[in-house]
Amino acid sequence: MKATPHPLNYHLGLLHFAHLLVNADGFVDQREKNVILELQQEEQIPDFVMRAFYNTVKNKKEREIFKQGVDLLNQCTDEEKLCALVHLYCLAEADSLMHVKEVRLLLYSLKATTVDFDDVVMTAMLLKAQKNKVFY
Repeated sequence: MKATPHPLNYHLGLLHFAHLLVNADGFVDQREKNVILELQQEEQIPDFVMRAFYNTVKNKKEREIFKQGVDLLNQCTDEEKLCALVHLYCLAEADSLMHVKEVRLLLYSLKATTVDFDDVVMTAMLLKAQKNKVFY
């Protein structure tokens, strides 16, 4: 799901939450790594932004990363916030098992950004249906 336009706040907010989510269960598997790469491609996040992001979060605590992610996303449009949380929801499902910490992070993220959970689930389901649709 692509948000428009692509401000730096959106990219960085999304990356903060994606980072927390893939590390929530203590193990980043190959599917989660692939989803992060797909996320980067789909959202057209430049490599230099990815590198700068990883350099800034490597020494931060989870709480700091979460707060920074919330601050960044709350500067975005409602559409961008929804888009980011749909990405996170799909990312949480990438390893076919939602860890309790992933669920907790999603719920805290929804509350902090005032995005409705039903909107996230419905949008994610619509996206999956579009991707799986076969045209004859």
